[in-house]
Amino acid sequence: MQDLLTMLNALHRPRLMMRAARIGAQDYRRAMHLPRLLGYGVLPRHGAALMKLIEIEAELEDQRTLGDANYSLVRHVDVLIAMVGEAREFKAAQPVAS
Repeated sequence: MQDLLTMLNALHRPRLMMRAARIGAQDYRRAMHLPRLLGYGVLPRHGAALMKLIEIEAELEDQRTLGDANYSLVRHVDVLIAMVGEAREFKAAQPVAS
């Protein structure tokens, strides 16, 4: 699962979008935000949630770069906020290497 953090570090998105995501992630509440993005039901673990969010974000990035009329900047930033929030919680849950 450590590869998840490597995958996230390799993402390159517009600076303003990522700045908005980092600011929004300060108020990220998993129980409130994730169901809206992933569907209602039992919340997945941090790693599984991150994988799903990465898939959703990749589709949104494709729409953005292709100029798709169905693209939603608000949804894209919302997904990025959840990704940053989940990555922070995922990283905090990892055992400290000694």
